[in-house]
Amino acid sequence: QMLEDPDELAVLEEIQQELILQEQLVIEEYERSLRFDEECLNAMLDGLDATDRVICPVCRKNNLTVKAHLVCCQCGLYISTQDMTEGKLQSLLESTLTEHSQRCLHSPEFTVTSGMEEEASLLMSCPVSVNVRLLE
Repeated sequence: QMLEDPDELAVLEEIQQELILQEQLVIEEYERSLRFDEECLNAMLDGLDATDRVICPVCRKNNLTVKAHLVCCQCGLYISTQDMTEGKLQSLLESTLTEHSQRCLHSPEFTVTSGMEEEASLLMSCPVSVNVRLLE
């Protein structure tokens, strides 16, 4: 049975146009979602590639900024150093944590303290064992 009523044909064409528009909107949303997923994946991969980054031991959230004469973090950690690199700092933190874990099962805490000459230092302490170590 053919539809010959112009009003019925107009209604069907209008429905067809709405369906085409909805399909285009769904496709655009899908493409936006794919782009977002790709950006997230790239950001995660960039983070994995950054092997020389050191996470702040005080806040455990941000990456440290390490320069030859300075180690700092967004959380407020600010320590003057001499000839420090990301590799040296990471090695120092790893060896200190490894040494502690050989004697104690608890996680140590890191704080910033002022030394005798009012220079800030990174201090590792354990709330369970009597283990305090100044990292230099």
